[in-house]
Amino acid sequence: MAKMEFLRSMIPRYSRPAMRDIWTEQRKLEIWLQIELLATEALVEEGIVPKRDFQKMKKRSSFSIERCRELEKTLNHDVIAFTTNVAENINDKASRWLHYGLTSSDLIDTAFGVQMVASVDILTQDVIALKKTVGSKAKKFQFTPMIGRSHGIHAEPTTFGLKMALMFDEFSRAERRLRDLRKNVALGKLSGAVGTNAHLSPKIENFVCRKLGLKPAPIATQVIQRDIHAEFMTTIALIGASIERWATEFRHLQRTEVLEAEEFFAKGQKGSSAMPHKRNPITGERLTGLARVLRGNAVAAMENIALWHERDISHSSVERVIFPDSCTLLDYMLNKLTDLTDGLIVYPENMDRNMQLSLGMWNSQTVMLALIQKGLTREDAYGLVQRNAMETWKNKHAGEVGADFKNQLMSDPEVARHFRQGELEKLCSTDFHYKQIRARFRKLGIR
Repeated sequence: MAKMEFLRSMIPRYSRPAMRDIWTEQRKLEIWLQIELLATEALVEEGIVPKRDFQKMKKRSSFSIERCRELEKTLNHDVIAFTTNVAENINDKASRWLHYGLTSSDLIDTAFGVQMVASVDILTQDVIALKKTVGSKAKKFQFTPMIGRSHGIHAEPTTFGLKMALMFDEFSRAERRLRDLRKNVALGKLSGAVGTNAHLSPKIENFVCRKLGLKPAPIATQVIQRDIHAEFMTTIALIGASIERWATEFRHLQRTEVLEAEEFFAKGQKGSSAMPHKRNPITGERLTGLARVLRGNAVAAMENIALWHERDISHSSVERVIFPDSCTLLDYMLNKLTDLTDGLIVYPENMDRNMQLSLGMWNSQTVMLALIQKGLTREDAYGLVQRNAMETWKNKHAGEVGADFKNQLMSDPEVARHFRQGELEKLCSTDFHYKQIRARFRKLGIR
């Protein structure tokens, strides 16, 4: 099955109707008709179109998707099929004013602006809902200890709440990008075949765009320049990459040997056709895969930027696929990530268990810095701490009972002589690492 057919057969079942409706053929033609009538209304004000003709047009203008498709089979031009059908329904000499001074892309690109703005508004609300869920999780687990990892290896302590706060911040950036994007794509144009306004004054363009909640493009050819549309698609792909980042994080946390968090597994759900014990991170894997589609569509949008001279239509067929698909996909993905996060099962006891696996060696930097403050060079302090860390690992692998980094440090005279009684114990605690958490949450606005 072709990509477009696959996506439209699977994804819309889950996506909210509002997003799907924006990109239907019906909605597109409704906007086209609105643009045509607004342009004619403006021409009345200019003294070009008689008011009585406009009234007839306004009263009788309509279209049928079926008739448009029938006409297109012969005409091989979707906009002419549309204007022909509308003119048929007006069925009066007044129809001569339909599409007066306009070119096809005046309809197509201005309608695109309306559709992009409507899509951004839905996506922004999706992100706000996701942030609310993430913020709630961050607050709940603000001080739940877990090990932080770099390169997949135990590093220093963090909390699950801080991990979720990081997610909150990332989607705060997504929200800001969408709000900026809305301003950048809210553009229309009614400047004619090569953008010179030769047949319609800029007043017509200003009037129509204002009524639609758009700004006139400062300058255009026959089309609004496609770097603007590429920005739309790359922003969607970037948010998809953030979704993938967190889907991947949750998948790692669900690995059997980690199991610090897990996707909700419903009663009656089955994880494997072969192995009844399996509880797989299927939602995270699905989101990871779909993010790849968004990135591919963003590449296609960038390929659309280079058009011949004032316009060719190499971009048109591509946009008919990638815009509805990417908007519908991202809407779906944001809602699924919200569901995943809301239902996430967290295992603090496993987080604690996993922290113990590195025998307190996550204190290595703390001890090293303390030794530096006591006068050692960084090289000497690093060497002392690393030597004891390697000895701790050696003892653990040898099966020595009670292998522990703090005890190993205290047993080394070259280290112990630098610390007063109880000082090293105070340094080697999670409290040392968590003293800035409340301030961080306040800075992020998570309350």
